[in-house]
Amino acid sequence: MTEDEAVLENVGPRLRHFRKALGITLAELAERTGLTPSTISRLERGHVRPTLEQLLPLARAYSVPLDELVAAPSTGDPRVHLRPFQKHGLTFVPLGMKTGGVQAYKVIYPPVSQLPPPKLHRHPGREWFYVLQGAVQLVLTGTKTVLTAGEAAEFDTNTAHWIGNARDDIPAETIAIYGQQGERVHITDV
Repeated sequence: MTEDEAVLENVGPRLRHFRKALGITLAELAERTGLTPSTISRLERGHVRPTLEQLLPLARAYSVPLDELVAAPSTGDPRVHLRPFQKHGLTFVPLGMKTGGVQAYKVIYPPVSQLPPPKLHRHPGREWFYVLQGAVQLVLTGTKTVLTAGEAAEFDTNTAHWIGNARDDIPAETIAIYGQQGERVHITDV
């Protein structure tokens, strides 16, 4: 039996429970809802499946939300439960649950003295990052650029590159968006 089937099977007993808790008869409930006593009885015994047109007046009569009336399963927690991980001395916080395609991370760079010596990397894809706090040094095949809070950069990761904290007194934080297939970030002026 699926979760939905179990919910539907338990609606009748729940409807009866609510009516009994109020201490009213089928006739009294029929008067309050506009449903017939026989319809309410069949719903409570599970002989028919309720329709929305039947459930709405019942929920009003019992003063309960519709999902509570039928014990609807929760639709899930919309929050993203971030599970940070460490890699190359950096802390990565995934900003979504998506696997593959474009991925976003908050990246925390410890002070420069706590990082391993710079080592240029190359891999397929494209990266865009925005500096939230501190200053970040971006090295692209011999060119060094320091970006501070509020600045952003985008580059092809097939180019030899290294990103690290440019300061030794505070961590630096960025939002990084990486696309393994070379997807580009498009910024629109509004």
